[in-house]
Amino acid sequence: MPPTDATAHPAPTAHSATATAPDMGAAESPGTAESSTCEGTDSEDTLDLRLPDELLALFAAESCTGTAPSRRMDMTSPASLSVTGDDLLDHVAAWGPVVTPVGVFQLVPVQVERDLPLIVRWMNDPAVAEFWELAGPQTLTESHLRTQLTGDGRSVPCLGVLEGAPMSYWEIYRADLDPLARHTPLRPHDTGVHLLIGEVADRGRKLGSTLLRAVADLALDKRPSCARVIAEPDLRNTPSVAAFLSAGFRFAAEVDLPAKRAALMIRDRSLRHVM
Repeated sequence: MPPTDATAHPAPTAHSATATAPDMGAAESPGTAESSTCEGTDSEDTLDLRLPDELLALFAAESCTGTAPSRRMDMTSPASLSVTGDDLLDHVAAWGPVVTPVGVFQLVPVQVERDLPLIVRWMNDPAVAEFWELAGPQTLTESHLRTQLTGDGRSVPCLGVLEGAPMSYWEIYRADLDPLARHTPLRPHDTGVHLLIGEVADRGRKLGSTLLRAVADLALDKRPSCARVIAEPDLRNTPSVAAFLSAGFRFAAEVDLPAKRAALMIRDRSLRHVM
């Protein structure tokens, strides 16, 4: 479970968005958590989900191993849309653009060679670093990205591109296959989201909650087997929690994770048109 937080103090940050309350400037960082068709459309919070033995073995193995580019991006080029290993998330690269109240927005899977300097700069912003904990040399962020890009597709790192300009960083992940599932009951195909808004000028403008709502709805539209979108911002990050609430998520529980006490936020397919 990567950070879903990044709405830090003065300049709220988003992991995950902005709200009617203070806007999530930085964002939600991946905290510390890592199928059958999900038919439930009710809003119950609990469902016993037994993880497959091979997935438990994978978790065990993991625990033992212990100048910015131009902000304009061509979202239609093959390079911008290419990504490998994302079958578990129904091809995030092909989700396409969506029209939002703040402009046309699209998730573009990260390419390390192209995007690393920009993401490193964002991660070294103190408002972001407080929750993502990836401040430091470029190699630290590069390792974080490559772990996802060369993994089994449980998590897809993306740039959030608004009106052609990259302005946020997202991680779309299978919450039910993430270590988060060790700490709270999840349902098959639950989709997780982490977000940070990178540019200071984009913070405090309610962009986070608007884009969070758009991305959550996009996940529900493109993943028919998914009944819920999940986030787990740090409870201390009140602007982030407020942003999720403003984006149509509901507060479901407090969850003790290895690196934080989190607010479990859920956007239900069955409630998306009333919240």
